[in-house]
Amino acid sequence: MWRFKMAARTSLTRLASRSFYGVQSSYLPSSKTLLSFDQSTTSSWVFPCRSSLRPIHRFFSQESTSLSDSEPQPSESTEGDFVLSEVEQVSAISDENIGDGFEQNDDAQIEKYSDFADGEEKEQVHEIDLEKLENVLSLLQSSGDGSLESTLDNMGLILDEEFVIRVLETPLICSENLIGFFKWALKEKSEFKVTAPVVDSLVVAVCSDLRRKIAYSLWDLLREIGEKDNTVLNSGSLNELIALLSKLGKGKAALEVFNKFEDFGCAPNGDTYYLTIEALCRRSIFDWAWSVCEKMIDAERLPDAEKLGNIISWFCKGRKVQNAHLLYILAKEKRLCPPRTSVNFLISSLCREDDSVKLALKMLDDFEGEARKYAIKPFSAVIRGLCRIKDVHEAKNLLLKMTTEGPPPGNAAFNSVIHGFSKAGEMEEAREMVKVMESRGLKPDVYTYTVIISGYTNGGQMEAACKILAEAKKKHSKLSPVTYHTIIRGFCKLEEFDKALKLVSEMKDHGVKPNVDEYNKLIQSLCLKALDWETAEKLFQEMKEDGLYLNGITRGLITAVKELVEEESEAEKVAIEA
Repeated sequence: MWRFKMAARTSLTRLASRSFYGVQSSYLPSSKTLLSFDQSTTSSWVFPCRSSLRPIHRFFSQESTSLSDSEPQPSESTEGDFVLSEVEQVSAISDENIGDGFEQNDDAQIEKYSDFADGEEKEQVHEIDLEKLENVLSLLQSSGDGSLESTLDNMGLILDEEFVIRVLETPLICSENLIGFFKWALKEKSEFKVTAPVVDSLVVAVCSDLRRKIAYSLWDLLREIGEKDNTVLNSGSLNELIALLSKLGKGKAALEVFNKFEDFGCAPNGDTYYLTIEALCRRSIFDWAWSVCEKMIDAERLPDAEKLGNIISWFCKGRKVQNAHLLYILAKEKRLCPPRTSVNFLISSLCREDDSVKLALKMLDDFEGEARKYAIKPFSAVIRGLCRIKDVHEAKNLLLKMTTEGPPPGNAAFNSVIHGFSKAGEMEEAREMVKVMESRGLKPDVYTYTVIISGYTNGGQMEAACKILAEAKKKHSKLSPVTYHTIIRGFCKLEEFDKALKLVSEMKDHGVKPNVDEYNKLIQSLCLKALDWETAEKLFQEMKEDGLYLNGITRGLITAVKELVEEESEAEKVAIEA
């Protein structure tokens, strides 16, 4: 108690000193006013004057050492300073009177200060024993022989929140020892109360350890704490655990933690739903992930736009495109803008399924300004999807809209529509699109001519196909084998093998070598339809010279046709001779 009294006396002395100087500096009248003050006015002020106070030299001559023993000396006044003309007005207040004025309240003031200090001392947290703390840290950083609990029992520790947090926040302690220390404190130390800051420190320290054993041990400990007291755990700590389980690929365990939120008195937030969905999608458990997503939608706890875009992408990868599209619509309603990459991935995923292409087409209306200018990939994906479901006219309308509003279509978009019309046999529409393509400064490539030739050959219009082939030769110095193969196949269907063989020779003249498939189909047509094994055998010899290999079935077909023809020839000779 005497320490508090001494501290109180010192503090009050300093306070009196500051009060004295503060009054002097704040309320000090000018020199003219001082001269007019009478003795009674001056004596009514009470100033504490103790030996610890220093004189204010700015009011007196520097040669003066005492207020009572020296005559007043005039001094030069500086800016903001004042000079007293009559020192008696100040020195009239004796040291005894000042001392009495201070001492009258001294004991009461000390008593008040003492009572305040006693109350503060009761509220103070126990001071940490640094030696014991060092011993505990040394034990936890080195112990690995299973003697942790027995050694802690012999230390005689008194645990409080600050002590435990200091231990948990110390680096270079393995996670097993941290969890073991925490369990020992819960079991052996009744004075230790688990609080949210303590649990948070434990979770942060342990979740940096990417081991399944540690993750499950932490979950068992947190579950034990939450079942005893559902006011200690919070969503932040549980989210850290879910994130750890997600990194370890433990989606079911992450879902188990998520399902315990209500039991622990915690409210899931946007990160909770996001981390749980991520953990399940990493294990391709998309049905469970969607059930969590439905709860997120019902609770209106959507994560930010970037995380929502990730969820959309995960469901697209899991072939849950309808669910992903529902999330996109919800994001629009909430005025969230998922990343453009996620939106493009959703559009391309919708275009892979016939019943969702129109959803992707509708999503294109959301592209505006710069975003639409550079959105050629999603627009092209929708065009391909429309052509695949044979809605070529809708694809044409979209393509023409692109030419006026953007993004500017390229050869790929035009070729998709031209191929669609050619496949549908609408050759006039296909030729019209070629003209639109050329009007925009685009040059029809080999693929463009090939799909048009394919359309004509499928319809048996070989003359028109030959005209397109001639046009293609003028525009391109070298065509692809597929271009020739398309028209050769058409001649073979019509059994015009002479024209087909002529095209094979023409291919070689233009530097295009027939491949194995080309020879194989031509030989089969000659054998099965024309029974011309001799021409087929010549083609077989050409293949050998070019280093190509003919499969055994086709070679056997040549031999079989040859034997069949020879047998028929012999039979005819016998019949003639007879």
